[in-house]
Amino acid sequence: MNTNDEIRLIDEAGKQLGIVPLAEAKKIAQDHNLDLVLITAKVKPPIYKLGDLEKFRYAQEKKYKKQKLRERQRVAKIIRLGFNEGIHDLQIKAKKAQEFLESGYSITIEMRLRGREKAHEDIAQQKITDFLTAILTPYTLIQPLTKTPSGFTMSLKK
Repeated sequence: MNTNDEIRLIDEAGKQLGIVPLAEAKKIAQDHNLDLVLITAKVKPPIYKLGDLEKFRYAQEKKYKKQKLRERQRVAKIIRLGFNEGIHDLQIKAKKAQEFLESGYSITIEMRLRGREKAHEDIAQQKITDFLTAILTPYTLIQPLTKTPSGFTMSLKK
């Protein structure tokens, strides 16, 4: 980009200063002890903003982290419970579920029932309620306990 190219300039308050030559924009930035930050080069003329480059980078990084957190909340961790699992195994899985909830993940709890296990749905539901009582972190139900052809599923989030 040449110094005689024109750019669209925005001041630090967000007010548009209009289309100015690049050399003049550099001089304005230097007079105000600010940096000339490229906002987007995809448009004609490219858009620049007067401001502190470090503050701009910090704001962009913060925005990116917030976006990543939202993405993580959309991803669900799946915890599979077995029909014949012991109490200690359920407690270990409940502890892991607690960690997932505290990290911001939503959880899908599945219990697969095979063969004769399907005849004992009441025992399976009791195992799932025992599992839920072992989770100490407060949670809300996204999807209540539902019967599927292969067993039971439910979803939780913090």
